[in-house]
Amino acid sequence: MTAGRSRARRLSTAGLLAALVCATSACTSSPSVESAATDEPQSAWAEPASYSYTLTSSTQVLAGTFRVDVYNGKVAKVTGLDEDSRRQVRDLPGEIQTIGKLLKTLQQAHSENAATAEAEYAADGHPVRISLDWDKNAIDDEALYTISSYEPMPG
Repeated sequence: MTAGRSRARRLSTAGLLAALVCATSACTSSPSVESAATDEPQSAWAEPASYSYTLTSSTQVLAGTFRVDVYNGKVAKVTGLDEDSRRQVRDLPGEIQTIGKLLKTLQQAHSENAATAEAEYAADGHPVRISLDWDKNAIDDEALYTISSYEPMPG
């Protein structure tokens, strides 16, 4: 009689454990931390046609601080805010991007499984920091973009 109760108790305990495991893992509809971390980065921000911002960039190609004016979705004016930046504006005028293009680069890095593809966003949804590292074993592919003084403009 004792062996029968013990077996029934074990079966009951096993059933309870199975129900708990189901309730806390596979049976839930909320994403796990791992799946949430693998989703493409998203922002609720809609890039306006015209705006200005200050970009501080540290990449192998582009390093410095720049004031950027965007009109009708295109970079219209770039001002280097230090000597190196002014030289780079003169020598590499096409390297300065709109915020939207920086976000596309972030999405591309994420979709290509870059070692680092992260962004931080302001309350209105525009990015304030984008950090990229395509290959953690390479020494010249990292990029850090800091976006400040963002101001939407009419037109």
